[in-house]
Amino acid sequence: MKPHEIEEQSFRIIDQEAGDHGFPPDQWSIVRRMIHTTADFDYIHTVRFHPEAIQAGVRAIKQGKNIITDTEMLRAGIRKADLESFGVQVLCFLNEAGVIEQSKKAGTTRAAAAVDHAIPFMEDGICAIGNAPTALFRLLGLLEQGVAHPALVIGLPVGFVNAAESKAALVKVNTPFVSNAGRKGGTTVAASVVNALIKLALEEAM
Repeated sequence: MKPHEIEEQSFRIIDQEAGDHGFPPDQWSIVRRMIHTTADFDYIHTVRFHPEAIQAGVRAIKQGKNIITDTEMLRAGIRKADLESFGVQVLCFLNEAGVIEQSKKAGTTRAAAAVDHAIPFMEDGICAIGNAPTALFRLLGLLEQGVAHPALVIGLPVGFVNAAESKAALVKVNTPFVSNAGRKGGTTVAASVVNALIKLALEEAM
């Protein structure tokens, strides 16, 4: 089978097994890609959407705003070729010399320090976090202070320490978000959400 045939059949299987899930089409396009990436139907029950999340994310892409990621792996998983027509840049500052130096001085993680570095680049853009709860907690602090102004936060850190807690805090903010409850998540899941939003943006632009 050709790659697109495999993907199409996978989506048919997901639709069949999911049954009457209750999501509107735009949200289901996101959740379905999360399931496609993980083969995990739990996301049907744990995913969390801010009411304006999809609209905010699609608008940011169509307006050419930046996408900030917490890891290079997440940056690599985003379909950048599909973003070229919009002029969107996908940026990750984790390995910037200034970020490494600041994390040492502050005694914090590089992921958290990278969020500070990204403040001027995230204005009206998308912040995607798929690995580091410390990055999400730092971003939440900046949102509370009114210092950071992303259009959408994709918060899907994975793990046993503060991953669930950071996502529980995210879903209480006013900034549009896509997240999930619990420990599950990861860079591939976060990338699947971004790529689903890119597809929606391309469809709207046609």
